[in-house]
Amino acid sequence: MALRSKNFQGVRQLFTKEMKVYFYHTQDTERILREWREGLYPGHLLYGATHLPKYGVEVIPHLYKPFYDNRLKLTWLTTWRILTCGRKYDALYATSFRGIEGLIFLRALGLYRKPIVLWHHQPIVEAKGWLRERMSRLFYRGIDHMFFFSQQLVDESLKASKTKKEKLQVVPWGPDLDFYDSLLQGRKQRSGFISTGKEQRDLPTLIEAFSKVEKAKLTMYINEKTGDLDYTKVLAGVQVPKNVDIHVIHRLMIGELAQIVNQAECIAICCRKSNYTVGLTTLVEALALGTPVITTRNTTFPYDVDQEGVGISVPYDDVDAWVQALHRLLEHPEEVQRMGQNARALAERKFNLENTTKIIAEALLQLNEE
Repeated sequence: MALRSKNFQGVRQLFTKEMKVYFYHTQDTERILREWREGLYPGHLLYGATHLPKYGVEVIPHLYKPFYDNRLKLTWLTTWRILTCGRKYDALYATSFRGIEGLIFLRALGLYRKPIVLWHHQPIVEAKGWLRERMSRLFYRGIDHMFFFSQQLVDESLKASKTKKEKLQVVPWGPDLDFYDSLLQGRKQRSGFISTGKEQRDLPTLIEAFSKVEKAKLTMYINEKTGDLDYTKVLAGVQVPKNVDIHVIHRLMIGELAQIVNQAECIAICCRKSNYTVGLTTLVEALALGTPVITTRNTTFPYDVDQEGVGISVPYDDVDAWVQALHRLLEHPEEVQRMGQNARALAERKFNLENTTKIIAEALLQLNEE
């Protein structure tokens, strides 16, 4: 893959910019930035950090250490590292509130003076019990601005009445097209279906559907365990047909896996029911690669897969709907091609890293002026 532009040399290089943000991510930002510059990692998984300098925002990466399993220990360590970082910055920009809860409460109490801007991956909901609810309301007072993946998440969050509407913003999170363009140059003849991803995947429904459509070949890559969901135990209770090839891995290798996905004719996203955008990362990759999808109908997705003509959505736990969708794509190759073209067009028009970053930068700069 081609190396990145010289404009992005040096993770900690100083720029003459309008503002500086301390960038908190739940993964090793400096390693990811290095791999991104080498063309080995898609930039959108850093939520604009790769491109913010182009829009007047310098990024100071958080010094990453592996997660503590204990949430309290993680929060204490993160709070200490940020408060003692020794760098001047104008705002804290985070991809999640996991690990910075302490700073958020300090901000709510007026003891931390920097604005906090973050991505909120799930809808804001009412807490169980009056004490938890009181603490939750205090917590959201400490967040100055929140980015959401879809309007549905914003609408659900407003029902909890814990924050002001003007603090919530929908951002069209999209793929790093430069990264995927380098993959597309090496694409050969596409064939078969592929399923990747690690969060809340519904393996029994997907496998049963393919067992009923022998002509459909499925290659699956799945983690051994994600959170409290042990996929090895799930698979132990499922009879896997010959047309399904399963690879259970310790961790999903982003760059290498993207090359494999690039050779598939269709992407299958089969997930459990949830109240947030489970499967969105895979959907974003499909747009960039111009690959149609069959996906569980998640109403929190930022757009309707069927209306945009980029794939087929099916209800949760519906094996028969999956079977019908598989037959439809197998029997209509012209529709597969059209869906793929629509997917790439949607990415180029709206859902792409450049557009994502521009909107984020505008929000950060506006906050800095207030």
